[in-house]
Amino acid sequence: MSESTITLSDPHITLQLFGPNDNNLRLVRNQLGVAITHRNGQIRISGPSESVRIATEVLERLKDRVFRTGALGPDDVADALGGSTDKRTAPGFDKNEVAIGNAGRRIKPRTEGQAAYLEAIRQHDMTFCIGPAGCGKTYLAVAMAVEALKAKSIRKIVLVRPAVEAGESLGYLPGDLQEKLNPYLRPLLDAINEMIDFDQVKYLMEQNVIEVIPLAYMRGRTLNQAFVILDEAQNATVAQMKMFLTRMGEGSKIVVSGDVSQVDLPPGTTSGLRDAVQRLSGIPGLSFVRLSEGDIVRHPLVRKIVAAYDSPQSPGSRPLRPSPPVDR
Repeated sequence: MSESTITLSDPHITLQLFGPNDNNLRLVRNQLGVAITHRNGQIRISGPSESVRIATEVLERLKDRVFRTGALGPDDVADALGGSTDKRTAPGFDKNEVAIGNAGRRIKPRTEGQAAYLEAIRQHDMTFCIGPAGCGKTYLAVAMAVEALKAKSIRKIVLVRPAVEAGESLGYLPGDLQEKLNPYLRPLLDAINEMIDFDQVKYLMEQNVIEVIPLAYMRGRTLNQAFVILDEAQNATVAQMKMFLTRMGEGSKIVVSGDVSQVDLPPGTTSGLRDAVQRLSGIPGLSFVRLSEGDIVRHPLVRKIVAAYDSPQSPGSRPLRPSPPVDR
């Protein structure tokens, strides 16, 4: 028999960890065959040595998750226990899972490329990601920004996009400046609204904790303790890219993502993303990630469409045969 102790100093963490009617503790106790008591801010676990070790690890993981996200979802305890009654192992949460603080929303990489992308962001202050449409470049970067904000490792999120039209002119747009820019910035707002409640997003934007702005408005700024994402970076010019990258201040992270096969700049204009990858690849501390068709998770058809456009010899690239004449 053995015993271990876990200290809980925050009443909120204690409440979330125990769950309604102490259901979380009861599940750990029943599955691992240990006794768990709580007194004066301390959890005491006793029972067979191996079971106590596993129960302590599980509760420490759950405690850490509450600390990072503020809550536990209905499946979190089962996940920490590994969904099994096997007392020898208790696999915890997927180390790649992004803790966005939304108990009903679990975000984790679905391919090896996406896992490498998340790891690159965690390990480096500046990360470049190039990949086709639908591979999660923007979505995962926004999720990492939300995680950093929840963990209070940054003070604000800045989401940036070039205001470049995709092959057609939208003409005169009515409304104030924000309404004119909304069509360009909408994809970034869509991503963050999936991770944070709408009312909270609105409040955070009013407090300038979350900014969604066009690339041109970055000039002259210095961003300290910020998580800055440049989306659709293939549509930044070389001068704009240099301007953007030099906005980085102390304690900040920058993620630059784009698809170099979908450049909407005028003919003859060099993509700032393509130039930056070539120019900066030898600088230590920068990370470059390339995602491929195999990392596309948006819809099964998207992967096939990207493959068809990337392969000039594909059946879809053959010219259409003229229709036979119709007898009248």
